Amino acid sequence: MASVVEYKGLKAGYHCGYCDSEEGKVSCGMWAHSMTVQDYQDLIDRGWRRSGKYVYKPVMNQTCCPQYTIRCRPLQFQPSKSHKKVLKKMLKFLAKGEISKGNYEDDPMEPTMEDTVAGDFGLINKLDIQCDLKTLSGDLTESFDSEEKKKGKSPKKGESNEFIQSQDIEEKLGSGEPSHPVKMPMAPKPGKGADLSKPPCRKAKEIRKERKRLKLMQQNPAGEPEGFQAQGEPPSLFPPKANKSNQPKSLEDLIFESLPENASHKLEVRVVRSSPPSSQFKATFQESYQVYKRYQMVIHKDPPDKPTVSQFTRFLCSSPLEAENPPNGPDCGYGSFHQQYWLDGRIIAVGVIDILPYCVSSVYLYYDPDYSFLSLGVYSALREIAFTRQLHQKTSQLSYYYMGFYIHSCPKMKYKGQYRPSDLLCPETYVWVPIEQCLPSLENSKYCRFNQDPEAVDEGRSKDPDRLQVFYKKAIMPYGVYKKQQKDPGEEAAVLQYARLVGQTCSERMLLFRN
Repeated sequence: MASVVEYKGLKAGYHCGYCDSEEGKVSCGMWAHSMTVQDYQDLIDRGWRRSGKYVYKPVMNQTCCPQYTIRCRPLQFQPSKSHKKVLKKMLKFLAKGEISKGNYEDDPMEPTMEDTVAGDFGLINKLDIQCDLKTLSGDLTESFDSEEKKKGKSPKKGESNEFIQSQDIEEKLGSGEPSHPVKMPMAPKPGKGADLSKPPCRKAKEIRKERKRLKLMQQNPAGEPEGFQAQGEPPSLFPPKANKSNQPKSLEDLIFESLPENASHKLEVRVVRSSPPSSQFKATFQESYQVYKRYQMVIHKDPPDKPTVSQFTRFLCSSPLEAENPPNGPDCGYGSFHQQYWLDGRIIAVGVIDILPYCVSSVYLYYDPDYSFLSLGVYSALREIAFTRQLHQKTSQLSYYYMGFYIHSCPKMKYKGQYRPSDLLCPETYVWVPIEQCLPSLENSKYCRFNQDPEAVDEGRSKDPDRLQVFYKKAIMPYGVYKKQQKDPGEEAAVLQYARLVGQTCSERMLLFRN
């Protein structure tokens, strides 16, 4: 299925949640009826971002608080001192139930509904109603049927298949250790190479794990219902690794450090597909929503009637991304997911993420305010970085962690620059520039072109708008044909603006719906 989008144009002069300016925010947006993961990857690499099914791009040189796309490079990532503190705090809590004192109210990683269009729920709800999905999808299916037959596409994998896959992921991600961290290609460290040539140890370890697992099963025959959850193995099953030659511990060592047999708490992380909703997602929907509702009311001071089920669904569950499960892709497939943090059998936090061809893209995080002391914003970001590294082992091109937008002019949003090494996207040429090189310019000016080469241009720009694909009156046609049927002068301006913002490649692949 191709991506189908309805361009909504420029929206200027509305309230900004960052600086509180009444009418400083400026962005362009489109409603995505459906979108392939490759198209969305290419769009976020041009400064776009989704909120539910609305995909928008700030007009960087006009908006009051320029929002620069930021990505972290997980393969070279080294946790900072403060990151290690957060991970140790979690381990202490899990092991002994210790609640460390100190001020945790101002969690530096405090996402707001920032990446929604200035919290403009009204706009998105209105668009949702305007865009008549039923007729559109009917027309589209017709247009595509013939093309699908030509390509001989295989049917989509069933839900049961995804179930096993996500169990597989839960097993690796559950509060045990990831599959095999030694395979992680990171900046080479002295002495690490030797680990790779020792498969026999791993087998011995597997045998030990198996024995422990059987022992545990005998101790707990009436365990949780089979199939609903992959039992995250207690971390105590993993013997502590010898710290070779005093090397700094890796992120995985810190996250999956072994806990005592009698640990106070058990934490498990499960990845469930949110769109289309998997059976696990549906089974946990109400519990997840209740966590979101409390989070919005306590942390963001929403009145009780604001965080409705429909708002939650539109923003954090609905996604235009088509689920894809190619054989060389991650076990869970590509698309939109909720990463649920289960503590002692209940959800305490949920990270909303998109898994795309080259990255894990963080959408939002909400958590139970009773657990604010665990700095779950920072903790979940570190888990998502580790998760990206894990996916990279099978899918080598998937090697970035996108954190949304970096807003240098807003102190609350600068925390994203603390996950190093990271890059910001140049708003004019769409190349990635290391954040260290960008910060001096941002100190002088809110809006900056990061590419230092004055000759450089946007290589992916729209060069031939006539080849842009339009979906009009149940037919797909190039813009060159469509424009001959149009009398409205405003129409050309809108289509050319869209072409400039999405770039040539996406304009030829995506279908621009016009009515």
